Amino acid sequence: MTAVNPAPSVFGAVHLGYIVIESNRLADWRRFGTDAIGMHHDALSRDLMRFRLDDQECRFLIRRGSAEDVVATGWHIDDHVSFERIEARVRAHGVPVVHGSDEEAALRGVERLLRFPGPKGITQEIYTTPVTSAQPLRMLASGWVTGDSGMGHVAITSAKPTQLRGYFNTVFDARLTDYIDETISGVKLKIRFLRVNERHHSIAIAAVRGLPVDPVRTRVQHLNIQAASLDDVAQSYQRVHELGFDMALSVGQHTNDKELSYYARTPSGFEWEVGWNPLVVDETTWQPSTHQGISIWGHTPVGQTIVDKLGQFRLGVRSLARSENTVPALSGAGIPDD
Repeated sequence: MTAVNPAPSVFGAVHLGYIVIESNRLADWRRFGTDAIGMHHDALSRDLMRFRLDDQECRFLIRRGSAEDVVATGWHIDDHVSFERIEARVRAHGVPVVHGSDEEAALRGVERLLRFPGPKGITQEIYTTPVTSAQPLRMLASGWVTGDSGMGHVAITSAKPTQLRGYFNTVFDARLTDYIDETISGVKLKIRFLRVNERHHSIAIAAVRGLPVDPVRTRVQHLNIQAASLDDVAQSYQRVHELGFDMALSVGQHTNDKELSYYARTPSGFEWEVGWNPLVVDETTWQPSTHQGISIWGHTPVGQTIVDKLGQFRLGVRSLARSENTVPALSGAGIPDD
């Protein structure tokens, strides 16, 4: 009997490339992104702006709208073979794939893109060729780490974490890096960390253990970008305070990827993590494990009141009444999960 070769993997050819955010608070986003976090800003029109981290024209596209949330994530695919493999997978599962217009591609700083539905209503977009800019970076930070690891990560809360893990496994061959078990205010959380390249994780999925609730209003819980130096983290932390933006979690260090970071609250309400020096996964030796608690030290809540906690509880209860879209056709039924 002839052995059947497994389908070729796209792992390692996928990198988080850009994020699309919809907000009516563009003036606040400009101050947050440039004056507080320290990114390069380009104003495109009254309704559109972009932030750069490196020579790629767009890493964050902010467009005017009422969502106050992330509405799309863009994934840079290394080569056309991997790009077409992902497209074929999505189509084979009966999920619609749409070609982005030339204008949409230009706004995102890419030559062409495809989009398809993603979990929690976050559209997934893929592209192969980013457009680079010769314009020098004008930013307060000394630099940001992108390259082979992509540009950071996205963290999502979900009432259906196994299905979300299955989705990213089906589409991008994402691998489980590790878990964190954490208890916050008596609520037990399990966080799954998924990687698509050498970065410890490009996607984190947090869930309340034993309860199908989602205590976060926004589609994403936080975004992460990696600073080039520890000084950049410290200086941006100080600017966030001085400019009056809310701090969600103080400086601390994570147990699993060892990243030193803090979490600020964005004008749209979700959190923004600025981190430094996370470990890089060695595929030849790495084994998934479970860590107790998200932090070795620090990451203490800043300014959280009982009113805030009650608000999160109410959101969790309300989530029971709404259906969370996991794109079932791509959710990878049967993916093992501890």
